[in-house]
Amino acid sequence: MPYFQSTYHSRIFRDFKEIDAANYRRIIRFYEDKEEEIQRLDFDEYFELITAYVNALFEVGSYQKHLLMVDVVIEMAIVQNVEMYRGEDIYQKMLFRKAASLYNTLEYGKAEYILRELIKIDPHSEDPILFLRKCLRKKEPGFLNKAKAASILLFLLSAFVISVEVLFVRPFYKSQVDQIEASRTAIFLLGCAILVGGILLHRWLVHHRVRTFVEKTRNSKSY
Repeated sequence: MPYFQSTYHSRIFRDFKEIDAANYRRIIRFYEDKEEEIQRLDFDEYFELITAYVNALFEVGSYQKHLLMVDVVIEMAIVQNVEMYRGEDIYQKMLFRKAASLYNTLEYGKAEYILRELIKIDPHSEDPILFLRKCLRKKEPGFLNKAKAASILLFLLSAFVISVEVLFVRPFYKSQVDQIEASRTAIFLLGCAILVGGILLHRWLVHHRVRTFVEKTRNSKSY
């Protein structure tokens, strides 16, 4: 059901409404200073204040604290059957922001799980699909780590060849300069190719995995 705001306004609620909605740090201070009083408010007022507080935590980048509090809002929305809040699906919005906080605290596996659940709820919503791709790109597979290691080794080898060229080949073996230059250029380009190839392959595999998951979810929803 949609969220209905109470017609009764307590003094603390009126004080809260005087705060600019974009003044996130002041909202946080207000809530934390008066948390015990806020918890005694009726549901409508309490829900609005705690939702504003949780959103403010997210907006200022306080992701760890946001993760501690966002589940409270999600649970309240489920228990009280609040589906729409200010024109938005409050459950999906809070879950999406929870995934974003997990992503920003490097908990990519947990973020991935939530994003997959959001896609199952609405497989046509683009935001969780794009975010899932971004999240999966952060989870680098073994072959990409090996590609990076190989490219670094080749870059170091190229640098070593350059030092040999400058210190020994050019002063004493000028006839070999062209061959050495070609060799170190080839080594450097091979390192670049391995690195770029690994990254592109990883991105393609992520795109393929997400597309397959989305198509499967959409097909299951159509039955």
